[in-house]
Amino acid sequence: MVFVQQLINGLMLGGIYISVAVAFTLTIGILNFLNFTIPALYMLAGMVGWSVSYYGLPFGLSEPLGWATSLLIGITCSVLASLLVERFTYRYFKIKHGDSTEHAIPLVSSLGFLLIFEYAVLGAHGSETRGFHTPFSDLNWRIGDLVISIPQFASLIASLGIVVGLSFMLKKTRIGRALRSTAESPDTATLMGVEVNKIVPVVFVLTGLFCGLAGSIFAINYNEVSPYMGDHVGTKAIAAMVIGGLGSVWGAIAGGLIVGISETFSIHFFGASSAQITVWGLLLVLLVFRPSGLFGHNAIGKGKF
Repeated sequence: MVFVQQLINGLMLGGIYISVAVAFTLTIGILNFLNFTIPALYMLAGMVGWSVSYYGLPFGLSEPLGWATSLLIGITCSVLASLLVERFTYRYFKIKHGDSTEHAIPLVSSLGFLLIFEYAVLGAHGSETRGFHTPFSDLNWRIGDLVISIPQFASLIASLGIVVGLSFMLKKTRIGRALRSTAESPDTATLMGVEVNKIVPVVFVLTGLFCGLAGSIFAINYNEVSPYMGDHVGTKAIAAMVIGGLGSVWGAIAGGLIVGISETFSIHFFGASSAQITVWGLLLVLLVFRPSGLFGHNAIGKGKF
């Protein structure tokens, strides 16, 4: 029974890693560079949501708002911050330096934005963990001795639904075909009439949206937020992305669930300090025997979606 309970806990935790892993997958799969700002976008949704629910909008524009409205504002801030990163990482350096930016300069620039966002929040609110209370704190579903958190279960279903919707968009819609053609070859996509400069911001909007939703899900499920919340989830999401396979959206689901399950079992049997060893040890072992991950491809940018 303990095994089943820990398996359930791992699946619930994996639901959070899924959305962030998909955000990493989109940027590395379509634009072929690792966006280090993603943990900060995840953190911004939670911290902005908490700030608006506690203080209200800045400059005295409102009194403290409800938790749902606050988190919606937090998600919006994550999307806007992601677009800011797009403007001053990919687009600016692409215009200024062309293909010579492949892809170190955008990567370092995104790392700079990660630090700017994190320290801006630290300067505004300090480093303490903040409580974020919702009406769902003690809402559980009991099956015998098993306990399933209803918010966590709903969040897992929502994360899977989001990925299914993304997969449908990539395969069946015009903008999805444009994204896939850009992932294959931006130059060829341009020759075929795809406006790549308009497609790239879509990637960053989706990235901010997924990170914002994941940060909000964490705040609802665990009733707390902090300026460092993105650091923990970001590293686990990168591991999930690599385990699932670089550029594979469905691999991000498998990787997120595997990381969540391995982390909960590791904490249960060996203590909290063992979680990082277990997750990254599993990643290294997998890379030895299957460098492309479970569902990945040998070449980034070739047939990923």
